[in-house]
Formats: sequence, C-alpha cells, structure tokens
Amino acid sequence: MNMTAWMKKGWSWLRTHMDPRLFMMLMAIVVGIFGGLAAVLLHHMIEMVAGLFSGYRQRAWSFLLPAMGAAAAVYFMEKIVREGGGHGVPEVIYAVSRHGGLIRLRSTFSRIFASSMTIGSGGSAGPEAPVVMSGAAIGSNIGRILGLNERQRVVLVGCGAASAIGSIFNAPVAGMVFTMEVLLGQWRSSHLLPITLAAVTGTQLSRRLHGNQIPFESAIFGIQMHDTLASAGLALITAVVAIGLIRGMRRMHGLSLFLASRCHLSPWTRAGIGGLFVGMIGIFFPVVLGEGYYAVREMIAGEFSSGIIFVLVILLAKMLATTFTLGWGGIGGIFAPSLVMGAMAGLLYHRILVFLFPAVGWVNEGCFALLGMAGLLAGVLQAPLTAIFLIFEITGGYEVVLPLMVVSAFSTILCRYGEPHSIYLKDLVARDELLRPGTDGRVLLDLRISEVMEKDCIPVQRNMLLRNFIHLLKNSRRNYFPVEDAATGRFVGMVHLDDVRPYLLDQMLYDTVLMEQLMHRNVMVVHPDDELGDILETMDRLGLFSMPVVADHRFMGMISKATLLDHYRKELRVQTSDE
Repeated sequence: MNMTAWMKKGWSWLRTHMDPRLFMMLMAIVVGIFGGLAAVLLHHMIEMVAGLFSGYRQRAWSFLLPAMGAAAAVYFMEKIVREGGGHGVPEVIYAVSRHGGLIRLRSTFSRIFASSMTIGSGGSAGPEAPVVMSGAAIGSNIGRILGLNERQRVVLVGCGAASAIGSIFNAPVAGMVFTMEVLLGQWRSSHLLPITLAAVTGTQLSRRLHGNQIPFESAIFGIQMHDTLASAGLALITAVVAIGLIRGMRRMHGLSLFLASRCHLSPWTRAGIGGLFVGMIGIFFPVVLGEGYYAVREMIAGEFSSGIIFVLVILLAKMLATTFTLGWGGIGGIFAPSLVMGAMAGLLYHRILVFLFPAVGWVNEGCFALLGMAGLLAGVLQAPLTAIFLIFEITGGYEVVLPLMVVSAFSTILCRYGEPHSIYLKDLVARDELLRPGTDGRVLLDLRISEVMEKDCIPVQRNMLLRNFIHLLKNSRRNYFPVEDAATGRFVGMVHLDDVRPYLLDQMLYDTVLMEQLMHRNVMVVHPDDELGDILETMDRLGLFSMPVVADHRFMGMISKATLLDHYRKELRVQTSDE
C-alpha cells in the first residue's frame, strides 16, 4: 500500500471516529495551510517574473512586454493545462452553485503561473482572483479525495478561498467576509467557523514567511463631521467609475471576440493584442502597469504630487489599461486595479474639494484615497462588507470607520441602479447559471426526476373495453391512467377519471367503448433529462397538476405538482439548515 493510500485510509478513520464539526475544523486548518502556501507562491512568482522583465524596461521595445506576458499566459492556459481564461472568481461561484464545489485539480496551480506572467510583465490586473481560484481548487480536491459530501466540499472550497485572500492581503477577516458575501452568498455558522479558521491559518502562515506587514501604512486621521458628509459625494464618483469599469470591460471583451471571429484570432493572440495596447499606454503612463500598489502607497502617504488634471488622466488610463488586459483575455483579477483606481478617485475628489472650498479644514488626501479604495471596490464587487473590512485590515486605518461605511454603502446602492449585478455575477446571471443555495432554481436543480416520479400508475391498453377498465379502477387510487399500444408498448395518451364518469351509469356502453375513444392524445409529456424548474413552470402556465414521464416513447411514471412541491419543501429545509 503506497503513501497516498495510507493517508486516505487515515483520514477516513478520522472522519469515521471524530465529531463531524471537529473533523471539518481540522480540514479547515489543512486547507488553510495549502491556501496560504498558494498565496505565498503567487507573490514570489510575480516578483520573479517582474524581476526577469525589469532588465528590459528601458529598451525601446519594452511596450511589447505586457503583450508577451499576456500571450504566454493564455497560451499556457489554453494549450498546456487546457483551461479557459477569465477572472477565476465567477468560475468558483459557478462550481459552487451548479456542481457542488467540484473544481479540476489543475486549477490549483494553473492560474498562479498564468497570472504571474500577466501581472509580472506589466498587465493591469491583480493576483487576488487567481489565488482565490487556486485556494478554492485546493479545498475542492481535498474534499473530493476524502470522499466528503457536497456540503462539506463547498465549505472546504470556501476555506481555500478565504485563506488565499487572507494571505495575499494579510487580512483574515476580509478573506472570511469576501468568501461568505461574494463566493458562497450566504452566512451560516456551520460555514463561518471553519472558513474563519482557514483564513486565520493561511494568514498566519503568510505572516510567518513574509512578516506581519500592513500592505498600506496610513497616518492617524482626524475625521470631522464635514469629512464624513463629503464621503457621500465620493460614493457618487466611485459608483460612476465602477459602472464605467464594468461596462468598459464588457464592451472591450465583446469587441475582442468580434475581431477574433472576423480575423480568426487565437485566444493568446487576442490577449497579446490587449497587452500591446497596455504597453503603449504604459509608455506615457508607467503607473498603469502591473498591480500599481506603489502608487497607492504614495497617495495614502500624501506623496503623490500630480495635479487634478493629471490624476484624472491617469485614472482614465488605468481604467483603459485594465479593460485591455482583462477584456481581451488576460489572466488576472479586478481587485488590485479597483483599489488603485479607487485611490486615484479619492485623491481627485479631495483635490476638487480643496479647490472649491479652501477655507474648510479637510482631512488630508490620504484619508480620501482610502475611502475611494473602499467605494470603488464596494461598487465593482457590490460587496460593501468586504470593502470595509479589507480597508480596515490592509491600512490599519480604523479611525475612518464612519466615512468608510458611508462611502461603501452608498457606492454599492448607486452601482446597483446602473449595474444590477456585480462584475463577477453579471455573466452568470445572463446565462442563468447563478443558483445560490436556498433559491428556487438551486433547490429544483438538486432534485432529480427519478426522486419525485410516481411509479404506481397502472397503464391501460388502447383497445381495453370500458368494462375491464372499471374493474381495474377498484385496485387504483389514481385519477389518471396512461394509455399504451398493445403491440408496441408505446405511450399514446392519457385517460382521466373525469372523462369516464359520464359512461359509468350506462352499462350498455361497457362492452362497446374502448379506451382510445376516451383518451387525450395531445398530452404534454416530461422527459427524464428535463429540468424540474421548467416542468413546474409548464404546470403553472397550463394549469396542470400532473404530467407523464416518457422515455423512448414508453411510459415511465407520473410527476404530480403536489409530490414535487413536497420534495421541494424537504430539499429547501436541507439547504437552509445550519446543521
């Protein structure tokens, strides 16, 4: 017996003999360790790739570097690991909502390598979404190897994602909140405890390897009432920028697909073209290249000395670079660009306030940079709690709590008017692929036709006499009977008891009337591969209470609305239970 078999046997023994809650806590620690290691690996790989390219930054052809990195990343994804591109986060949400958290093993490392090439070469993207995909895949595959059920596997997916976010930002609370608010879309104590433990474990491991450093140091801010009130105006600006970013990425993606189809461009060629535009923008505005966190540090520290017009220009340039990077197929996340653009929006807003109202004693511009980061992130993700806790932890600026809550809440509300769904959910909703636990679609998806089908229906032959049918009624509790062809066994129609009643009092008809004379021929039928949501919608639309299930023209059973709703109620109780 090899080592893997011994380990699997040992974990199975633990799962059998240990309390289920304690077992999930233990698994959360294991997943948290691997999720933290994935974040550390990604951090080092981005630094390594950036270091490899740094020697060529002064060359005349340096604008080609983002194109080379983006093309190489997508080629790696398409040809070597054979995965699609994308943010990574929508894929995790889809896996949780439609496939019980099943994610392929190769996803544990694929986006780490691909995103490091995109970001390290200068692409305007962030490492957060790729590492979320990696952490979630780690949790999913550990759960699959150990044979855990769907609910336990989903919890481990959340554990992996939370540990990855907590590690990459040194922000365990934000990692936990992001997972519950964005990925899982539900708050349960059975999920909260292991996910929190995983986030703490991953973050602690990252601190052990990298040191306990706050990503963006902030000064002590003296917040006044007028600063808090002014943050509502900043929410309007960040909401406009967030809506512009979401729509810009969608239209840029559509444009890239259109050109790719007309010019027969491969995915990596398309990503390379996007990277080429990013490189050309970077010639004039180098600040837009890569993560851009160094610019955020300067803004928070009050060391970003550019004027209002220049700040506005680089904000638009960063937005354009991000849409070219991600909209054209580059591998990376939206977190980092949102934070950078948010800081720019906050800085711009502060300088406008100072210009218009110089006599007011405004708090320094670093505070508004922090608020802008929260506002834009809240708008893009439509996740205000994630934005609030993330800025708390990555800056240490706890004294800005009131304006932080104001700008995050208002930005989210305003964004929902312009874009009802976040950047992660928009495409999933458009394809009708977002099914959160406890929703109608998810409950019906988890039910199977075989579970709700009633098989105690007695079929009758089309040439059966009414007399024989009346004898058959004595052994049936049903009001409907499927009719079959005696020679072929094919389903040909349905007989309802209401259609037979007018003939029951006239015994002279017993030996003359056949079932095919009473049956309904044009019957709406169900096939075994139909979705229950569509079946229930058909019943409601046509006023039906039952429908026959037919496969290969043969009757299989009946589905009644009463039985379907009874199973729905039981499944809903399971999905919303906190056990």
